[in-house]
Amino acid sequence: MDLQQRVTGFMRGVLDAMGLPLEVHVIEERDAVRVDLKGQGGEELLRRKGETLDALQHIVNTAFKRELTDDRRFIVDCMDYRRGKDAELRQMARFLMDKARSSGASQEMGPLNPYARRVVHLTVAEDAAMSSESIGDAFLKTVIISVRR
Repeated sequence: MDLQQRVTGFMRGVLDAMGLPLEVHVIEERDAVRVDLKGQGGEELLRRKGETLDALQHIVNTAFKRELTDDRRFIVDCMDYRRGKDAELRQMARFLMDKARSSGASQEMGPLNPYARRVVHLTVAEDAAMSSESIGDAFLKTVIISVRR
């Protein structure tokens, strides 16, 4: 049984236990393995700012990350919620990069969970003139965006 089948089976088991009859589609992409969930009841995973979706993503990454032979991660999405949130994060990071560039002052973004911080750091890394770092010692940390010196 290949990885896609094992992840699909695992997700179906978890969703069945939650009473959510969602369709599971596992798609391998260049930079991630997407687990897209669709169907009736999907909004249950999106309540409270998608905390349940974040928890599912964490569980899938914990269970299957070692089976990936590269630096990809699993992204669990439902009804394109995460895709939209990722686009918002990238847009906000670019806005703060422009603000840091024009003002010369570092900009703060957060508090963010590990997944959101990774999206921000990757966005900032696209511009060689900018840098980012996470500060804080809790699960939720702040990202500082600044001009590279």
